[in-house]
Amino acid sequence: QVRLVESGGGLVQAGGSLRLSCAASGGTGRTYTMGWFRQAPGMEREFVAAIRWLISYADSVKGRFTISRDSAKNTVYLQMNDLNPEDTALYFCAARDSGLNANSNEYPYWGQGTQVTVSS
Repeated sequence: QVRLVESGGGLVQAGGSLRLSCAASGGTGRTYTMGWFRQAPGMEREFVAAIRWLISYADSVKGRFTISRDSAKNTVYLQMNDLNPEDTALYFCAARDSGLNANSNEYPYWGQGTQVTVSS
């Protein structure tokens, strides 16, 4: 099965930047859709961005976050700029063997998450 491991989270002040990485292994060798989701305490899991051949972003992060992939390294990235405290959450990487999708229940493969904390 597909295995995903996130890294790059940490503590940053408002206005700062972080880059998250998601290392993938297994799968069929096809180009999977890779998504980033986030979940704050007591909140629903929220779509952030996804990439296959095209890219989709949540309105809340559009213009600040950039999703990209390095197929040779089997790695997906989320560059996060101009962070604010509302971005504080546990960030998850997810994968599906189909097209772009913003619904978390359409992704069968998930990493363990990496914590992002933004102070004011």
